[in-house]
Amino acid sequence: MGVDFDSDLGKLQRLMAESIAGTTRRNAILSELQIEPGDTIIDVGCGAGHLLTHLAKAVGSNGKVYGLDPSKSQIDQANLRCMEFDNVELIERNADSSQLQNDCCHSATSTQALEYIPDVDLALDEITRILKPGGAFVNVSILWEHFKFYGVDQKLNEKIHDSFKAHCSHQMLPMELPGKLERLGFKNVKGKSLAFVITRRDRNSPARYTEDVMANFALTQGVSKEEVSDWKSQLEKAEQEGRFGFTSFPVMTSGYLG
Repeated sequence: MGVDFDSDLGKLQRLMAESIAGTTRRNAILSELQIEPGDTIIDVGCGAGHLLTHLAKAVGSNGKVYGLDPSKSQIDQANLRCMEFDNVELIERNADSSQLQNDCCHSATSTQALEYIPDVDLALDEITRILKPGGAFVNVSILWEHFKFYGVDQKLNEKIHDSFKAHCSHQMLPMELPGKLERLGFKNVKGKSLAFVITRRDRNSPARYTEDVMANFALTQGVSKEEVSDWKSQLEKAEQEGRFGFTSFPVMTSGYLG
């Protein structure tokens, strides 16, 4: 069972995209892609389209940007965000079935999407199919085993985090991705850490809304309301006492189709 892309996860991704963590992530992707005016680019799992607007500006009026996402609510959000751009086309389809032509994209990118696809190899096959020879692929996925809250009773904290493992299909995709890309013919495959640490739970912090998503998900996995409430209370107390922490370990993996 995964998180509902049209509710909790969609909201979490939008909030994360609007945070400093999202800004840092986008800047890293844009720097790695080395976009030229007139390029054609696809964002696989585009979500609410935060990256699409930057891509659209970078490729210019002679370029083309595709935003691919299976969630209607995310596509609707992206439509609103990209209304002013004539060079953006949104596709409501799964990552393994874009229906685009072979060798049509100069580059492809994906942010925190591939780890939710059970058969990620099919999605990677599709990305490889639509990339031009020499085309770049840049992916950001999280090392979920290093995604953690601190400041809570260890046993209770482990129970909440263990329940959250069911929310995605690939807990440690950045460790698997280099080999998968190399087998598909990608060259110069490398990884870069985008890890961050947060010590406050304010409303603008990714920690606060991640906490809410994890708490709600734990309830669906059989964790009791009392335990979930206790976990949240302990996090609040830890923050008040200056011993709260939240860590996330996104990794940017890049390569070029040989």
